[in-house]
Amino acid sequence: MSGYGVEERAGPHSPEYRLFFKDAAGRYISPFHDIPIYADAGKNVFNMVVEVPRWTNAKMEISTKEPLNPIKQDVKKGKLRFVANVFPHKGYIWNYGAIPQTWEDPSHKDENTGCCGDNDPIDVCEIGSKVCSRGEVIRVKVLGTLALIDEGETDWKVIAINVEDPEAASYNDIEDVRRMKPGYLEATVDWFRRYKVPDGKPENQFAFNGEFKGKDFALDVIKGTHEHWKALITKKTDGGEINCTNLTVSDSPFCCSQDCAKATVDAAPPCKAASPIPPEVDKWFYYQKN
Repeated sequence: MSGYGVEERAGPHSPEYRLFFKDAAGRYISPFHDIPIYADAGKNVFNMVVEVPRWTNAKMEISTKEPLNPIKQDVKKGKLRFVANVFPHKGYIWNYGAIPQTWEDPSHKDENTGCCGDNDPIDVCEIGSKVCSRGEVIRVKVLGTLALIDEGETDWKVIAINVEDPEAASYNDIEDVRRMKPGYLEATVDWFRRYKVPDGKPENQFAFNGEFKGKDFALDVIKGTHEHWKALITKKTDGGEINCTNLTVSDSPFCCSQDCAKATVDAAPPCKAASPIPPEVDKWFYYQKN
């Protein structure tokens, strides 16, 4: 196990819901800034924070603009956000989350895509067989990446597999996914292309004509976003509304005490039962593919 724990505040599927993170000693931390990018740098094994378990719909995400960056459910136009089921998909088709200590800088124009970053940690689609839990921190092996252009912003989607997966040793690059999970990469492009269409938005676009780039390319992209994060956390670049409060980054001016972190969590509403998921979340949407 990773040794990280979580503490829920308020009830899931409510606007107040927050999932705070703790280290192995029970101290509050930020999943964005305090969990190391690498689980094993020598083997290019990364930590991944699971935000959305496979087959669920609630758009949970690390709250980048709040102290300690808890996971919360995204809100759009005053409503809690659930991704639509675009046939034949049900919710997210991978465990979805982010690599900590990375940041897609919105002031940096990506040389590959010509678009600026989306102001978030880099996203990961984990393709192993286990359905993970929200807030779980897993160790992943990177296999490749897809370059989504989401409403004009670069939004890299890293494809990875949990190193604990029984088949992990067989996966070393993106072509292994194509060979061993036929149709999965195509379904992934289809999912990202169409997931906002039920909300009345156009289909998303991709750099490289929607082709996946391999492991080495993906590693370079991740390392670039880690450098951007380093500049953010040490105040060498302006992060705007990003909250950089952390407990472990020694050269960061945003480093705070455990008492300060505890006060942040204590100010949140107490944990309670989950609110029911609205029945319309189960609806299936059907579209002619363009």
